[in-house]
Amino acid sequence: MNLYYLIGALLLLGDLSVAEDLAKLDKSQANGLQERVQQLIEISKKRGIIRFNSKTFKDLVKASPRNYSVVIMFTALSSSRGCVICRQANEEYSHLVISYRHSQAPPNRLFFGVVDFDEGSDIFQSLGLNSAPAFIHFPAKGKPKKRDQMDIQRLGFSAEAIAKWIAERTDLYIRVFRAPNHASTMILLTIIGATGILAFIKRNNLDFLANSNTWCALSILFVLFMISGQMWNHIRGPPFVHYTQSGGITYVHNSSQGQFVSETYFVMILYGLVILGVILLCEAGTVTDDKSGPGPGFRRIQAAFGLGLLIFFFSLILSMFRSKAGGYPYSFLFK
Repeated sequence: MNLYYLIGALLLLGDLSVAEDLAKLDKSQANGLQERVQQLIEISKKRGIIRFNSKTFKDLVKASPRNYSVVIMFTALSSSRGCVICRQANEEYSHLVISYRHSQAPPNRLFFGVVDFDEGSDIFQSLGLNSAPAFIHFPAKGKPKKRDQMDIQRLGFSAEAIAKWIAERTDLYIRVFRAPNHASTMILLTIIGATGILAFIKRNNLDFLANSNTWCALSILFVLFMISGQMWNHIRGPPFVHYTQSGGITYVHNSSQGQFVSETYFVMILYGLVILGVILLCEAGTVTDDKSGPGPGFRRIQAAFGLGLLIFFFSLILSMFRSKAGGYPYSFLFK
């Protein structure tokens, strides 16, 4: 029996020593995690975007355990690389990070970084990346999955698109703040100023203010200004166009939740031409007693031209809306 007690005591002492070793290991890991988080927070406060090389990527991103996520843009910003789209993506990424820093999100949950090809080509190789830019989310637990790499071919790389993708991966919602676009405001102020100057010059003859055509034109301009989304541009400050990864330019946003400045100008022109077609139709059907007016033949041509404008450009508007709103069933001349 004494032998059994002795064996049991030795086993108990062995378990205690193992438990102590495990406790020391857990404590060292916790201290290491805390040091990494503190280091990331300090760098983020200074730069916003953390520049990773091979060593810091291994120590701060690949090391475990982690209780934080890291979003990294893989790029090639050197002028010798000739990657124009990388600089454009970098501007959008910077907008996003600035917006995140001004939000109320916890500073130790999500960090933003960048890996330049010239500073970490081995990182590109280890991740199987053969093009830039690319955005990858490194979650707090486990390795990045397929959805942790952003599909910029389909989603683009605007700050709003990146913020939406991050929200899907981390449940952190970032509202992107941009400097307001003052172009539309300047146009409106120019029109108002020109109207004021004209009224001052014609102050002795203000009959044009009582002209119904003048007020109709001003009303149409105001309606076009509002329905084309100029006020949305002023509030949200979207980019003028979107540059794709292949270097192309997209003028129309592919989602009904967003728009580009150029898109609103297209919409304004299309609606203006539709209105012109309606006006021509109305004028063609207006019969007056003035014999010096246009004859029946001219009115037929005017009506046909107005109808053509109405049908053609309204079909373009339907086609544009159909491309933005998935599942919209209606179209006319164009799909």
